[in-house]
Amino acid sequence: MLKVIIRVVLLFIVLALLGAGLYFLVKRNETPQTFFETSEVTTGAIIKKAVATGAIEPRREVTIKSRVSGVVEKLHLEAGQQVKRGELIAKIQVVPDAVALNSAQARVETARISAANALRERNRRRNLLKDNVISKDEYAKYQFDYEIQREEETRARSNLLLIQEGGSGESGAVSSEIRSTVKGTILSVPVKEGESVTETNNFNEGTTIASIADMTDMIFIGAVDESEVGRITEGLPLVISIGAIENESFDGVLEFISPKGNRDEGTVQFEIRAAITENPESKIRAGYSANADIVLDRRDDVLTLDEGLLIFEDDKKFVLIKSGDTFERREIQTGLSDGLQIEIVDGLVEGDVVRRP
Repeated sequence: MLKVIIRVVLLFIVLALLGAGLYFLVKRNETPQTFFETSEVTTGAIIKKAVATGAIEPRREVTIKSRVSGVVEKLHLEAGQQVKRGELIAKIQVVPDAVALNSAQARVETARISAANALRERNRRRNLLKDNVISKDEYAKYQFDYEIQREEETRARSNLLLIQEGGSGESGAVSSEIRSTVKGTILSVPVKEGESVTETNNFNEGTTIASIADMTDMIFIGAVDESEVGRITEGLPLVISIGAIENESFDGVLEFISPKGNRDEGTVQFEIRAAITENPESKIRAGYSANADIVLDRRDDVLTLDEGLLIFEDDKKFVLIKSGDTFERREIQTGLSDGLQIEIVDGLVEGDVVRRP
């Protein structure tokens, strides 16, 4: 009985080995199926463009500087608020220089004494004029001297007020009040209440109190490579994509190309500026990074094909087009290319299947 079982097991092993060998021989003689990467001819648009990288900035932006040195006493507006021309932004508490203050006080006292003395002399000469002791011409000299001394006292007091408070009592203007010089949106207020500020003058730029811009007129400022700047001109249309605003693009018009390039990491870049046609429903903020496609040429509703499927030989272009179960070689005529897709002028129709060579 044991011998029968052994024979049956051996028989199964032999049959399994024969089946495996037969399967291997059949598979080795089979012709492997070949797969080709193909693409169809479709209708679309071809846009030849140059790419510029940059940012969105307001066309007009001004910085408001302090006209006096001191400490920020009160901020009346903050970033993001709308401001009118002449509207109060901040109040500066003037911290006078001790030497200048002492000198101004001394000038006031000197001017006061001189004016008081001139008044006494004028009054004495007026009494003499009434008694016909002196002439009107002689009296006029003392009257003139009194008026000069009084004006000098007024100027000295005004100068003292400017040093103490930053204001002029004579004109009513208060230079320590920082007011907007334009209408727009406050972009930033880089100072805080209690912070020290310095005045703007011929030797010092001064502390910036606020930055204001017209956010209804935005432009794209970017740079293009020297290899592409020769192909663009003012007036060309742009398609601007903003990274922070997805699935939306903005139209623009190229306004300016810098006549001089700047070397940046071994390449020369030329600055460009373009006006943006803003969509009122999309809020564009200053400083957004953006890319601009400068449209050099375009074809709409034309036959297009992946340029990688073309075969180039002796200034001619060919493709391998599907014909039944095989692919045949055919010469074609092409037009505009954007580097990825190319316009088909002749030789193919929409729906034709082309394989990659």
